Amino acid sequence: MSAHRLLNLRFIALGIILLMGVFLRLPPALFQKPGGPLRGLVALHPQPASQQLGFDEGLYRDYADKLTRFGLISYPEIIERYREKQQTLTSAVFSMLTLLLAAIFAARLGGSGYAIGVGALMAFAPTQLHMSQHALVDGFFTFWATLVLWSLWENLRAPRDWRWLALYVVALTATVLTKENAFFVWVAVVAILIANHWLKFGTVTRELLLATVIGPVLGVVLLGMLAGGAGPLIATYQLSVTKNYELKYAILTGDGPWYRYLVDLMLVSPVVLLLAVGSIFNLTRLKKTEWLCLIFIAASYLVMCNIKYGMNLRYANMWDLPLRVLAFSQLLVLIGFIAQRWRSIALFAAVGLTCALEMRNYVVMAVEYPLYELVTPELMRGLKILKSPADLK
Repeated sequence: MSAHRLLNLRFIALGIILLMGVFLRLPPALFQKPGGPLRGLVALHPQPASQQLGFDEGLYRDYADKLTRFGLISYPEIIERYREKQQTLTSAVFSMLTLLLAAIFAARLGGSGYAIGVGALMAFAPTQLHMSQHALVDGFFTFWATLVLWSLWENLRAPRDWRWLALYVVALTATVLTKENAFFVWVAVVAILIANHWLKFGTVTRELLLATVIGPVLGVVLLGMLAGGAGPLIATYQLSVTKNYELKYAILTGDGPWYRYLVDLMLVSPVVLLLAVGSIFNLTRLKKTEWLCLIFIAASYLVMCNIKYGMNLRYANMWDLPLRVLAFSQLLVLIGFIAQRWRSIALFAAVGLTCALEMRNYVVMAVEYPLYELVTPELMRGLKILKSPADLK
């Protein structure tokens, strides 16, 4: 097969994968309403069983609607309303953008083969599909966190390129404006920059270090201005933190041992997690991509698993791409034992089987069971490991 024809086939394959991923992420309302434009395709779309509107999701939808109608001038009012509610008491588009960003990032890391393989694994990732069906801010945050990781990689490979530096600053600023979890991303970025001394991902310049500081600082300054000043911003953050120690739901579902995220990931994506862990045993200094992804996950994990009453798998949504890069890397190692002429077929089959298992897990947990929160008891009930009270009657 000629190189030109092979490249065309890869573009077609990638296009099909992206279209499938986009279709799976479309909001269920497009298929359910009587006048829904895609009602005729409802049988092909895995409709989530949970139709409830959670407390956080209700707030996010209200805020997003207000920002859409009135713009950033409504931000101080949003902050004030958040404080009032706390004292008294969709994501689909960004999930699609994250899928597209993942394919582009993977292509930059390892070429078209990586784009197809990693893109396919992301297209059927259960946590990505679940977040796309609910208006939670973590889906937005995942996009910006992924953009931070990609732009950091590009800056290390192309030092002092103002275009990548600007994108890096914008991505860091956006994470701060989106959610306080930006601190976890920043810790991971710093860890990667430190590890570069030994692993040599690229060149750490003075401009890159300044951008790493300027991005978050700019985000905090803008957040303070939009919130109406430092006072309301600090008060809101304090409320957000203290509520974790008071809300019964957070105490019941947000606690656990340091390895809880591993348990939850094992329930949701067992094959991907096992492949990703297996790739660690094949690491060499030459595997820069794998080291980058591993350090990003490990450094942010170290902080996230120590937040009391603040553990939830939707916060780990930003690990989906790095985990699948590691998983795909391990698949490449495993098919290395197969004869050269059969490797492409073996890789296609391995990725396809993994995607099928991922999709099956999503259907079991979110379509056959009304899964809403990605917490351990609910994941175990969705997989029929735990029985709900209704099952015991």
